[in-house]
Amino acid sequence: MNFSLNLVKWYNNNKRDLPWRRTRDPYKIWLSEIILHQTRVAQGLPYYNNFITHYPTIFDLANASEDSVLKLWQGLGYYSRARNLHYTAKLICKKYAGIFPTSHDEILMLKGVGLYTASAISSFAFKLRYAVLDGNVIRVLSRIYGVYSYYDSTIGKKDLLILAEKKLPIKDSDIYNQAIMEFGALVCKPKKPKCIDCIFNETCYAFNRSVVNELPRKLKKIKVTNRYINFLIISHKDIVYIIKKQKGIWSGLYTFPFIEHSKMLDNKDVVLSKEWSDFFTNINFVIHHVSTCIIHKLSHQKLHVKFWHLKSDLLNLEGYKPIKFSKLNEYPVSRLIDIYLADNNIC
Repeated sequence: MNFSLNLVKWYNNNKRDLPWRRTRDPYKIWLSEIILHQTRVAQGLPYYNNFITHYPTIFDLANASEDSVLKLWQGLGYYSRARNLHYTAKLICKKYAGIFPTSHDEILMLKGVGLYTASAISSFAFKLRYAVLDGNVIRVLSRIYGVYSYYDSTIGKKDLLILAEKKLPIKDSDIYNQAIMEFGALVCKPKKPKCIDCIFNETCYAFNRSVVNELPRKLKKIKVTNRYINFLIISHKDIVYIIKKQKGIWSGLYTFPFIEHSKMLDNKDVVLSKEWSDFFTNINFVIHHVSTCIIHKLSHQKLHVKFWHLKSDLLNLEGYKPIKFSKLNEYPVSRLIDIYLADNNIC
């Protein structure tokens, strides 16, 4: 079986028509790779098109404000990707006069670019012979060739990279890289893979030994932390207060004032808590409504959230920005807050 030849043949007959596959522009390829990291194509494609519309060149992205970039990114999650994207665009314009670096080593040094992304850009933009190793590739190689090494361990990463490089053809390696990634996305899927229709099912290790659901193997289990947060939507006439987060999962995004406890308290106990009294010292307020508890799941955190609607005197809190309610949708916020505002017809 000529694995790479059969894979490329399958790809030519089954590939999706995606905009970043119709270009050698490293800027557009880099943008697509950053957006698609931890994001499915169906979700990422509209964001890619929107970014290209707003920032058709790397200079346009570099000259944009961080708020504008994060607003376009809103809803994709993993916001460090957007901040790194913006930082790197500015660096390339300053250090390389806007010309994307062409060597694998230089690309790998860019902020927010790991080994996979550097290899993908090198392959797809510059046709350099580097094997890509993303989740799709790991799954295909692990199942077809029976790789039992934990893919998130040092040994497992090394084993899979050696295998990926071994299978990489000398000619048209960029097309092969696209093919194996596409095969993992469309056929050798994480759940309900299309094994019956798979062109490799006669020789696939996992299929013939009924261990498809056991491969690939992951060593580290994600530890999920529970957080209990009360967001305070404090308004004065047509003014509401927000603050730009400087660290944490929502760094760079705007949020309402909030208080956090080690467990979810009854509403009465929240108002009696030290955190509440510290925040509202010498401030008159009236509570109008408290939402039910909302569960919002992130990759490493499970958020238990309530939204409090309050009226207050005009506040002068350090770091907080008073804005008109009607302008709230102009600021980049987390998906959690965006959904709540939309569901409750706020602004």
